[in-house]
Amino acid sequence: MRRREFMSRVPGAAQHGARSALWCAADTDLGLTRDRRSNMRKSGRPDLRGPLHTPSPERSRISGAALRTSCSCCIASGTRGIGRREFIALLGGAAVAWPLAARAQQPAVPLIGFLNSGSPDTEGERVQAYRRGLSETGYAEGRSVTIDYRWADGHNERLPVMAAELVRRGVSVIVTGGTPATLAAKAATTTVPIVFILSTDPVEAGLVASLSRPGGNVTGVTGLNVELAPKKLELLHELIPSARTLGLLVNPTNAVATEHESRTVQAAARSLGLQIHILHASTERDFDPVVASLAQRGVGALVIGSDLFFTSRAEQLAALTVRHTVPSIYQFREFVAAGGLMSYGGSFTDWGYQAGIQTGRILAGAKPMELPVQQATKVELFINLKTARPSASTCRRRCSPAPTR
Repeated sequence: MRRREFMSRVPGAAQHGARSALWCAADTDLGLTRDRRSNMRKSGRPDLRGPLHTPSPERSRISGAALRTSCSCCIASGTRGIGRREFIALLGGAAVAWPLAARAQQPAVPLIGFLNSGSPDTEGERVQAYRRGLSETGYAEGRSVTIDYRWADGHNERLPVMAAELVRRGVSVIVTGGTPATLAAKAATTTVPIVFILSTDPVEAGLVASLSRPGGNVTGVTGLNVELAPKKLELLHELIPSARTLGLLVNPTNAVATEHESRTVQAAARSLGLQIHILHASTERDFDPVVASLAQRGVGALVIGSDLFFTSRAEQLAALTVRHTVPSIYQFREFVAAGGLMSYGGSFTDWGYQAGIQTGRILAGAKPMELPVQQATKVELFINLKTARPSASTCRRRCSPAPTR
């Protein structure tokens, strides 16, 4: 029941307001004595005791006529009292209507769009870290915020459609994982804030104007793992010095990262006197023939480029490199845990945690253009010693020149 309707139907509401009118109606319905009503007026508050607390002789004098008698304030105004059933009906309607009105006035829960080039199977740790950072800013998934997850599972061609769907849903923020997902989101909207999680340089990728003042609607976290590609080559060469020809595996559908890594790794190889073969893989079907061809090309070790598709297939890539005894290095420790030789790169979970904090700041009112891009400074190196021994001996046999007679 709305307040206006209540005021019109309950006697005394126009004179005393809705809250006083309830006690006015209760006074009428319960048949309180004149003396008690006088005491109520003098004290300035209603008598919370009902007729059940009235002494027995006094209760016996309460009749049906008394129950229909208006309170003193309504008598003075000429308003007729209401009966027990009408009063209970009015009170019940108000109890139902007021909670509904209160819920209607509650603010809407923010909706976050989570757009990722990878898959939920391999991004679980990062997502958990993201939720932890988000909750530290006061936004807990399922209670004060909702997240709509969209996974491309390595199929980057799906990302533009997914980004457009999130924009149509009216999300408050889009969180992107990987350069292709970020480019798709940026192409889909110029107004919805975007928080990226990248391995590449966002300035070189054309996503922000600068790290300190991004400008536009895009900011986020970068681990700069693509910039670490020359260091990966150097570490692999130090561990396997007999390898003079190395391979670089890249995903051609991630054009920004592929171009940057190819250029920087080739420059590092020239400075070390090494040769580099650039190898392409964009589907699972490409992995086996590419890795199997390394021996024919004389490749003694392999650098795997930074890409979420490769991250989502880290176990498969590690198994292939072990089967073909190709010493390899990737950016995350999951590759080493699956049997790969080495990993060197930023902390996977640290990026997600920082992105969660950035998202919470935006939901609280901060503008993306004024939030500096966060650079992950934690770098991890892992080596699988069990894999290292046979890899080194195999490479010495494979990479050594044939003896001359």
